[in-house]
Amino acid sequence: MRKKGFSKWLLALMLVFLLVLAACGGDDNDGNASNGGDDNNSTENNENNDEGNNDEGNSEGNDEGDEGDAFASPQPDEEGVFSIEDFQTAAPSGEGLEDGTLTYGLVSDTVFEGTLNWNFYSGAPDAEVIGWFDEALLGMDANYTYTQDGAATFEVEDGRIFTFTIRDNVNWHDGEPVTAEDWAFAHEVIAHPEYPGVRYSGSMTNIEGIEEYHNGEADSISGIEVLNEKQLKITYKDSTPALLTGGIWPYALAKHIFGDMEVAEMEESDAVRKNPIGFGPYEVDTITPGESVTYVRNDDYWRGTPGLAEVTLRVIAPETVVNELETGGVDMVDGFPTDQFLDNYEMSNVNFLGDIDLAYTYIGFKLGTWDHEAGEVAPDPDKKMADVNLRRAMWYAVDNNAVGDRFYNGLRWNATTLIVPSHPAYHDDSIETPTYDPDEANRILDEAGYEDVDGDGIREDKDGEPLVINFASMSGGDTAEPLAQYYIQRWADVGLKVELIDGRLLEFNSFYDRVGQKGEDDPEIDIYQGAWGVGSDVDPSGLYGRNAMFNFPRYASEENDRLLAEGLSEEAFDVEYRQSVYSEWQELMAEEIPVFPTLYRALVIPVNKRVVNYDMSAGSDTYLYQLAVTEEEPVVAE
Repeated sequence: MRKKGFSKWLLALMLVFLLVLAACGGDDNDGNASNGGDDNNSTENNENNDEGNNDEGNSEGNDEGDEGDAFASPQPDEEGVFSIEDFQTAAPSGEGLEDGTLTYGLVSDTVFEGTLNWNFYSGAPDAEVIGWFDEALLGMDANYTYTQDGAATFEVEDGRIFTFTIRDNVNWHDGEPVTAEDWAFAHEVIAHPEYPGVRYSGSMTNIEGIEEYHNGEADSISGIEVLNEKQLKITYKDSTPALLTGGIWPYALAKHIFGDMEVAEMEESDAVRKNPIGFGPYEVDTITPGESVTYVRNDDYWRGTPGLAEVTLRVIAPETVVNELETGGVDMVDGFPTDQFLDNYEMSNVNFLGDIDLAYTYIGFKLGTWDHEAGEVAPDPDKKMADVNLRRAMWYAVDNNAVGDRFYNGLRWNATTLIVPSHPAYHDDSIETPTYDPDEANRILDEAGYEDVDGDGIREDKDGEPLVINFASMSGGDTAEPLAQYYIQRWADVGLKVELIDGRLLEFNSFYDRVGQKGEDDPEIDIYQGAWGVGSDVDPSGLYGRNAMFNFPRYASEENDRLLAEGLSEEAFDVEYRQSVYSEWQELMAEEIPVFPTLYRALVIPVNKRVVNYDMSAGSDTYLYQLAVTEEEPVVAE
C-alpha cells in the first residue's frame, strides 16, 4: 500500500487537512486524535518497515518472493536495543489466491467509536476502519505531494485555481458515480454553521467565500464551482506551498445519501454509523459496533479487481496481539506494541516490517481554553502551568533517551523539536533543547520561586501554596502504566507533585474528549501525554495555530502567528526561505514550550508470511487493492 504501512499512509493523507495524523490509539500510552484519510492509505498516520522469511507462506505464485534469505529478522544489540535501519518496508510480491480472505487486527484497549466517514471522524481507530472502504480522490508521492494518479486529476492556474477531474470509472459502492457535486457537497457540509465535526480549520478557510458561507452571510461558497458531473473548480484566496502537500480537502460526501439530512444530524446517522459507503477497494458488509467490521470485495473498484474476496477487521487487545499473530487469528495489525517486540522479534510465522513513523509523542501543558464563539484558543495567564520556567524544568527532569531504550528497545528515541525527522528538509537537529539534567531542573525551579516551604520534599507554588499537577495519560499496552509512573517519579525527583487525573489512566475516547478534541477542556487537567501523527505537509498550523481546535494546549502568541503565516506565504515557495521560517518556529516552540516532544518513533508492522503485495513506504507503487494471500489459512508459529 502506499505510504508507511496501510495505517500510516492513509492516515497521513487523512490527516492532510489538519496536517496532524495521526492516532495512534490504544498502543502504549499515547494515542492520536487525527483527521482525514485517503487512497494513499489511512487509518491514522505513517508506517514502517519489514523483516522476515519467505520460505513458508509465500511459496505459491510469488515470483519475487522466493528470496527468503533476504528477509532476516532485525537483531538487537547487547543491550537489547534495535535500530529502525535494520528493517525492510515491504512484504514479498506475487500472485495471490483469487478468493483469499484476510483478518486485520486493530490493536486497541478500547472499542472504535464508529464515526465512519472522513468528513466526521476524529480518532485514529475510526480512520483505520474507514481506510478499507473509502479513500481520497487525490494520490500522493514519496514527497507527500499530490499526484495525477489518484481517482481525480487536476490542473492549476495562477497557483491557486484548481480544476479537478474525477475519473469516469469512479463509483460509490451502490453504483452511483462519484461526482463533482459530491466533492463540493463535502466542503459545504464542513463549512456549514451546524457542522459538528473538527474539519473546518486550517487550509479549508483559504477557499474564497467559504467564511461568508460559514458565517451565514452567503447561501453558497463562491470559490467552489461545479463545472459538470465530473469537474470541480476551487479557487483559493492565497497560493501557498501547502496546497499541493495536503492543503486540499480530498474527500467526497455522497450527496444522494446525505443531501436530504440536516447537517447537525449527519454524524449520528445510519449512513455514518451502520451503513457507511465509500468508493474504495472493499465495501462494508457487516458491523459489530466498536468491535469488528467485515468487508467484501468491490468488483467495480476503479483501479482494478481487489486481491481479496473478504477482509475482517477486529479490535484486539494489546495483551493478546502476540497470541493472535502466532495462531493466525490475525494476518496483520495496524501496529505492533514496541514494548513487546524484544520478546517476539523472532516470531516464525510473520515478517516484521518497519519504518520511521510520521509521528511523535509529547507532554502538553494546559495554558488556556477554547473559545467557541471566536473559534480560537483563549490563553489564560493565570493557568497553573502558565510559567514557562515550570514547563522548562519539567522537560529537563525527564530522560527520554532512557525511556526509548528501556520501554521501547530503541524503537523510539529522544525527540528534540516539533518537526519530525520524517521531514528531513525541515527538521532542524542543530537546535539545542533540554535533555535530562535534574540539577538544571532544580536550579530553574529554585530561581523561579517554586520552593519546598515546609520541608516535606515537595515544592509549593510561588505563593507558598500546595502545588499538585494533574496529569492525564492514556491507557493501552503493557507500558502505559509504568511509563506514566516513570514521568511522575522523575518529576517527583525534582520536588514536583504530579498525580494522574482521577487516579488512573484514561481510555482513548475519554482522554481526547477531556483534553479538548471537541472544544471542551476539562479544567482539572494541567498536563497530558499525547501523540500526533503529522500530516503530509510540514505546516504545523493545524496543531498549533490560533484557530486550530487540535491546539490542545490552547497556546497562542503573535510571534507564533507570524511564523505560521510566513510558512504558508507565497515567499515560502522558496524552499530555503521556508526552511528558515520553520527552523525559527522550532526554536520558538523550544523557548515557549506549550508542549515538549518526548519521543520520535518507529512503526513496526507484522505481516503473516502468506501475505503478499504490501508496502508501507511512502511513494510505493503497491496499493491497498493489490494486497493478497497465497494460502487459504494463515501460517502459524512453530
